[in-house]
Amino acid sequence: MIPFQPVNKTYVHGYHRRENRRLQDQASALLDLLHADTAYPPGSRVLEAGCGVGAQTLTLAKNSPGALITSVDISEPSVAEARRRVAAAGLANVQCEQADLFHLPYAPAFFDHIFLCFVLEHLPRPVGALQILKPCLKPGGTITVIEGDHGSVYFHPDSQAARQAIGCQVELQRRAGGNAMVGRELYPLLHAAGYGSIHVTPRMVYVDSSKPELVEAFTKNTFTAMIEGIREPALKARIIEPPLFDTGIQDLYRTATSDGVFCYTFFKAVASK
Repeated sequence: MIPFQPVNKTYVHGYHRRENRRLQDQASALLDLLHADTAYPPGSRVLEAGCGVGAQTLTLAKNSPGALITSVDISEPSVAEARRRVAAAGLANVQCEQADLFHLPYAPAFFDHIFLCFVLEHLPRPVGALQILKPCLKPGGTITVIEGDHGSVYFHPDSQAARQAIGCQVELQRRAGGNAMVGRELYPLLHAAGYGSIHVTPRMVYVDSSKPELVEAFTKNTFTAMIEGIREPALKARIIEPPLFDTGIQDLYRTATSDGVFCYTFFKAVASK
């Protein structure tokens, strides 16, 4: 077993109901962009590591109805919510379990595929995490990793205050041991962890007023809601002054108006053992 420090259990965004709703809005808004090309053969065993409240689990299961999906997370309340959503959706091919990603209770080479979405950004040593997952994968099996990158944000009208508010999220995540800009690092991380046949593609979300559904679901309810949600910890940590943060949030909402534009890039990597 590779020596590894315990996972940092501090989830920067929190576990409250508003965050659960934001995660679901995010999953719905990004369904085609991130998941349209992910499907697993019938009978294959898939590990979803770090499933959270199941925001990505439903799409994963629906895209691969014949696959057997095991979705795990370290948070019991999150797993309970994931189970509730899976049951409500009537999905019979998903099993949700509480488990620590770094101490998984599965035999070597148990899974055909592994799927991680928005997990590495929260971990202090992502290469170590990828190495620890590798023994669970069968030879020739694949790992799919999806991450965002807060350094990829562009918007109009531009705003220094908005950028500083976003910077609070980046700094809080750094202090918690994570990396809000990990998306750009997926290739070197997977390479360092010993995976092969690595293929990374950028997935840009571009939003203007001609796409009202994305304005609501992504610009407002996903990204701006995420930054707005870290106001209290950012102020408590004295990273920013309240008036500047509030102006930044107002300016992010301004990009969702009729002449506003918002862009953000996710990165999706597929590699093999």
